[in-house]
Amino acid sequence: MVSKYIFVTGGVLSSVGKGIVTSSIGKMLQARGLKVTAVKIDPYVNVDSGTMNPFQHGEVFVTEDGGEIDMDMGHYERFLNIEVSKQQNITTGQVYWSVIDRERRGDFLGQCVQIIPHVTDEIKDRIRNVGNRGWDLVLVECGGTVGDIEGLPFLEAARQMRLEDGFDNTFFVHVALVPTIDVTGESKTKPAQHSVQELRRIGIQPDVIVARSSKLLEKDALRKIALFGSVDEKAVFVSPTVKCVYELPRILDEQGLAGYICERLSVRALQPDWSEWTSTVKSFTDAKDVVKIAMLGKYAKLVDSYVSVNEALRHAGAAAGVRVEIVWIDSDEYERNPEKTSELSGCHGLLVPGGFGPRGTEGKMLGIKYARENNLPFLGICYGFQLASIEFARNVCGLKLANSSEIDPRTPHPVVDLLPEQKSIEYKGATMRLGAYPIKLRPNTIARRLYRAEKIHERHRHRYEINPDYWNILTGHGILFSGTTEDESRIEVLELPNHYFFFGTQFHPEFKSRPGRPDPAYYGLVKSGLDHKHGLPASEL
Repeated sequence: MVSKYIFVTGGVLSSVGKGIVTSSIGKMLQARGLKVTAVKIDPYVNVDSGTMNPFQHGEVFVTEDGGEIDMDMGHYERFLNIEVSKQQNITTGQVYWSVIDRERRGDFLGQCVQIIPHVTDEIKDRIRNVGNRGWDLVLVECGGTVGDIEGLPFLEAARQMRLEDGFDNTFFVHVALVPTIDVTGESKTKPAQHSVQELRRIGIQPDVIVARSSKLLEKDALRKIALFGSVDEKAVFVSPTVKCVYELPRILDEQGLAGYICERLSVRALQPDWSEWTSTVKSFTDAKDVVKIAMLGKYAKLVDSYVSVNEALRHAGAAAGVRVEIVWIDSDEYERNPEKTSELSGCHGLLVPGGFGPRGTEGKMLGIKYARENNLPFLGICYGFQLASIEFARNVCGLKLANSSEIDPRTPHPVVDLLPEQKSIEYKGATMRLGAYPIKLRPNTIARRLYRAEKIHERHRHRYEINPDYWNILTGHGILFSGTTEDESRIEVLELPNHYFFFGTQFHPEFKSRPGRPDPAYYGLVKSGLDHKHGLPASEL
């Protein structure tokens, strides 16, 4: 079976919403019975996003097979309820590494290795390797903005695929910002026009244009975009700002985008079945009660740093029939002013997400201490899980100088220490404990009740663990280690049995949370927060 390819490009500026539009197109086609997957192209020279600061690039999403990839891949998994592989995130670093390795090996003897054809051929091969796995359609999101110098080889490869695979097997969607002037309320189409002109200069004529706007556009604006973009008027669509991102597939479908794609690509599709998706979206939009969850982290001022965490909280809220309001707290503030932790009394739960490095850790532990002492529902993820064990060691077990060797290499009590297999590693890229591993859950625990299974598979991204030398001290003072690796050599879950809800995971459960199928740990936090808000006893979950 030959896959068809839909390329999604973006213009005017980055973060224009290509990832959500790509995911929405996939959902519309999936609703029509088609098998769909997605590829994300990232033109940066990094091999993957694993060594990037979240301030620069947003969260690092982790796949089942251990890929550290772009956060847009998380949107694909959540919208399409699929699992992507690390091969589906293609970067400049990967492409050039492969081409140079082949040149050194002698594959190109006698040839002058060039961008065209060698680099573009490598890009096409990587895209087609995904398409050859039995998909009807492969969505290819081209990261960055049209006109960026580093993206040119990828757009050239896409142009060549139109020639090689044929008009009926390739489709180009261009997403461009149409800003609205605050003073006049007028929508300005000129930036979108120029971005299409830049794309055409490269040799790509879009088949449809999706205008990214704060609102639906008037017909005159759509007509102008069509005229200057050289597309039919019925090939211009609008991606408006929505309260819930999961509303967008239906909004675009009602404008006729999926029908236009199927007709143009000669795809046989079923009548769309939106019943389940509509019900799921309603669970997000119809919620009236509110649960406030404090998010305590050092990247609190940048929402993209915790995209999957935010979505997992929203999934859990929808399942519990509430809207989750995330209260962002910079952990540095608690370090400067410890008394500020009292503000947590106005929240219904506390979440400490993953992270790295010493900055902000003392503030996070002050928040964890407040939650533990005041019976506030708490969830710690990865670093938050590790810091919860350190806080407990210090303030319950009496190990006042307890710490992680990551934070303080000279601590006399390394309650959290480097994984043994990490001690000989020199390269930082792709060398953590990554991907999905099996976890054994103890009976008669919160973990077992939440996950309703003896064994689960969850995704990891860490170099440090709770030090086995301190297990007995911690459990002797009341911590329960309710989840371990299969051979019981590593702790995966901790909880406090006598607390309202105090739960921590070494793994990142947010990466497998889905709309309509929330992760159990996040659901446990939100449901406990709801019960706590209304003065109810701790539920059995």
